[in-house]
Amino acid sequence: MNGFQVLAVCVCILLTALDGFDILAISFAAPGIAQEWSINRAGLGVVLAMELFGMALGSIVLGGVADRFGRRPTILLCLVIMTVGMYLAALVHSVSQLLVVRFLTGLGIGGMLASTNAMVAEYSNARHRSLAVILMATGYPIGAVLGGSVATVLLQHMDWRAIFVFGAIVTGLFLIVVWFCLPESIEYLSNKRPRNALDRINKTLGKMGHDSIGRLPDVQKPLASSSYHQLFSEQYRVRTALLMLGYFTHFMTFYFILKWIPKIVVDMGYEASSAGSVLVWANAGGVVGALSLGILTARVELGRLLIAVLLLSFLMVCGFGFGQPTLTALSAIAAATGFFTNAGVVGYYALVANAYPSDLRASGTGVVIGVGRGGAALGPVLAGVLFSSGFGLLPVSIAMGSGALLAAAAVFLLRPVSKQHAVAAED
Repeated sequence: MNGFQVLAVCVCILLTALDGFDILAISFAAPGIAQEWSINRAGLGVVLAMELFGMALGSIVLGGVADRFGRRPTILLCLVIMTVGMYLAALVHSVSQLLVVRFLTGLGIGGMLASTNAMVAEYSNARHRSLAVILMATGYPIGAVLGGSVATVLLQHMDWRAIFVFGAIVTGLFLIVVWFCLPESIEYLSNKRPRNALDRINKTLGKMGHDSIGRLPDVQKPLASSSYHQLFSEQYRVRTALLMLGYFTHFMTFYFILKWIPKIVVDMGYEASSAGSVLVWANAGGVVGALSLGILTARVELGRLLIAVLLLSFLMVCGFGFGQPTLTALSAIAAATGFFTNAGVVGYYALVANAYPSDLRASGTGVVIGVGRGGAALGPVLAGVLFSSGFGLLPVSIAMGSGALLAAAAVFLLRPVSKQHAVAAED
């Protein structure tokens, strides 16, 4: 990979970091929201999950838009939606208004993730594709750490609405970054052949230090039907079903931890800013976990590695459920839990990126992520219902952690399917 390819991947990492902050902004704000409007745990679970419902729909719908109209315009559209949604969240005057704008923000986040995942896969070569996708996914906890650190400072001086104002400003700035630094992928232009495709390809080739080409390469065999239909064709349906199952169940586990940590810690008697710091430690562990998994993929087969990570995720979530006597101990167990749960997330991103050819990549990613975000949305809601029903932290943690076990089973079943239907790598 040359410098320009690295730059494109880095921009996508930053976009995923933005996703990390946007998704967790509501978690940082949760204690203040619950206090302002006297929301019980079940109701707060719905508030925490609302943008995840939006993400599920946005990933499915806008993933298809990215395959049809391009990754770059879809990313720009999604950033506009996210900016508006974050800003409006700072202006709401009721829980119902907050639910609407968080759903809107989720639509943008979901569509952007499907597009950036495809963009990274297409800007990286076959040798570095899995690592590039893993590094992209590492942006999520990085954004959560940086955003959480800022949120902790903001909460010491202002109320929860300041978090969303900050998020809107940063999200808006990324419109400029993408406009100037992230052209459409050559692979998309070559396959879809929009107007001026050859000129756009040659311009990007020049930035990459390559010679211009005189004509477009031979087009790939067109899909016999819609991309969504192909995902459930005989060739791909088992693969798609197992990926959706794994995403759905592990994301239940992952977002239970990320969404509920601040409220759990506040209920233990700590300040909201201290609760935010525990969540920062969880995401710091996530950064290390993601990078560690990326390094290990060079030596260990991804499927086998991911199974081990998911099993350890279950054990760590259960360990978190025992609680800890001090804030330092809480931060340590949160960091360890974030290490394994986020490693599981980025491992799944890598599986999806290599599971489909170019014409199906954004649609496939969108559908898998969309269904997965359904699990992400269900996680906080289900946890809220369990808490409100009188269950303590440990039984709730065991129940929510079991999602990682089911995800490990899905990966185990997926490995022979992936070997049987291997997708040809594209340089």
